[in-house]
Amino acid sequence: MFEHNVKAENGEGPRHAELAQDLMAGIASGRFPVGSLLPTEFELCEQYGASRYAVRIAINELVERGLVSRRKRAGTRVEARAVRGNYRQSLGSLDDLVQFSASHVREMRDTGAHVMDRTLADALGVAEGSRWLRISSLRLDGVPDALPIGWTDVYLDPAYSDVVEQARSLPDTLVVTLVEARHGRHAAEIRQDIAVSAVPARMSGALQAEAGSPALRIIRRYLDPDGTAFEISDSIHPAGRFTASSRLQRHRQ
Repeated sequence: MFEHNVKAENGEGPRHAELAQDLMAGIASGRFPVGSLLPTEFELCEQYGASRYAVRIAINELVERGLVSRRKRAGTRVEARAVRGNYRQSLGSLDDLVQFSASHVREMRDTGAHVMDRTLADALGVAEGSRWLRISSLRLDGVPDALPIGWTDVYLDPAYSDVVEQARSLPDTLVVTLVEARHGRHAAEIRQDIAVSAVPARMSGALQAEAGSPALRIIRRYLDPDGTAFEISDSIHPAGRFTASSRLQRHRQ
């Protein structure tokens, strides 16, 4: 029986997220070598004291990350030691977003003043003709030879142009974090919209993706306590490279 260190939850076995993390650590360390089969669902349930439901969710997480594959009557086969080209982001709070930023880097490509045309203004929810500072960056996960996760245009209040060089020198820090630290303007709320889109021609080369091919578009508006947006990010993720997930909880009366 192999070793594991997953914590139990309320005495009923580990949460599926912790189980998935332990299995991923085992794959990365070589405990489960590429080409080998993971233990069966029944064996994992016994070894971890987990329910079949928790085990199946954990295995699905590994499948989504491209680490394992599943075939009927053939078991779960380890396909790779590290995630390549498909990033999963799970958000429940601003702290989760900060943690996400710390796990990948920003490769700044261009900066400059930007005047909103009607199409972009409508998409971002700002006034047509309003002036912003744009910071354009390629998003990378640090895995050698992996395709870029996506491209992000950050539109910032021009009053905060002094954070550009900081953003360049601190590629793993969110721009909003730099604004908060330098100017004291805090994001009290983030409004996020996710939609199916296409890879624009202007960024297709950097993304190594065909112009017009399917993509995920994520727009985030960072609002201060007065409800005013002082930063907006507009990200394009080619299909198959990024998964956005959220946690929804029902509050008990």
